Amino acid sequence: MEIQERINAFSKLGAFLGQFAKTPYTKNPSVEANDLFFDGFKHQIKLAQEHNGWFTTKNLNFAFDTWSKQLTESNIKHWISKYNFNIILKPKTIGIIMAGNIPLVGFHDFLSVLLLGHKVLVKQSSNDRHLLPFLAKYLEAIEPNFKGKILFTNDKLDNFDAVIATGSNNTARYFEYYFKDKPSIIRKNRNSVAVLTGTESQEQLEALADDIFRYYGLGCRSVSKLFVPESYNFDAFFKSVYPWHEVIHETKYANNYDYNKAVYLMSEFDLLENGFLMLKEDTSYASPIATLFYETYNDTTSLREKLERDKEHIQCVVAEGFSENDIPFGKTQLPELSDYADDVDTVEFLLKI
Repeated sequence: MEIQERINAFSKLGAFLGQFAKTPYTKNPSVEANDLFFDGFKHQIKLAQEHNGWFTTKNLNFAFDTWSKQLTESNIKHWISKYNFNIILKPKTIGIIMAGNIPLVGFHDFLSVLLLGHKVLVKQSSNDRHLLPFLAKYLEAIEPNFKGKILFTNDKLDNFDAVIATGSNNTARYFEYYFKDKPSIIRKNRNSVAVLTGTESQEQLEALADDIFRYYGLGCRSVSKLFVPESYNFDAFFKSVYPWHEVIHETKYANNYDYNKAVYLMSEFDLLENGFLMLKEDTSYASPIATLFYETYNDTTSLREKLERDKEHIQCVVAEGFSENDIPFGKTQLPELSDYADDVDTVEFLLKI
């Protein structure tokens, strides 16, 4: 199978996913194999929601919309244009151990492996096991050469040449031991932060709210901590995040809010809160659901040095004019295909094994 055929297949998958970017879902007659797969995917979406209460219609729609916009022929070609695909001597079997914190969170690894002509062996998280196998069947239907190249397993990975594994810091230690004799990418816990100066516009802070609340803050690209100047006034921040206030009416989020608030109050922690989000001063990066940690700084130079020291814990830094790698406000959950998790180039890794 030529690279162009693989690109064509994924761009058709992007068109298929675009039908589910908003509700009610609208069937596009120009999408290939729609009669076979449209209703079936609606059913898988229903199963995914029933199985995982965090996979709300809004979050699923956002994930499908994001991927549909990335999976175009022009985007894929632009992404891979800098690589030399001629150096692939023999297709390998690549194991992928996926997380399940947000919908289709392991799809980029899946895409990368298949696009390079390798076989993929997927072990999914139990939290997200309905969507990807169905999409794999769609790929096989529109491009039969994918048949035999996509395998899913519920058991330990076996008979593979390299592995990409995503998990917690604890599971990463297990992965590093278990896969020590194989080429690997092992991903650990990471969180994203925002650096505020107090001069941000309301528009920027409203965009930051998307970075905080999208997927309930469960993603590694979700902002879980703020760095603010000493004596920072949070009034403008609270005003700007208010459009997300209805999140408190969603049961799982509300339960976490109530539980964490009770814990903080019993521990007599100082809190700032507005009825649906708590701000707690804390040096940690990973904040609980419905909580945002913050830390103050005196000068940006020292803060840059701190974030550089802690870079293995940080996925994205949202800011304007803070560093050359700033992510614009509101863009953390809209990565390009070339934005690799943990800044590890997956394609480069796959080309060298």
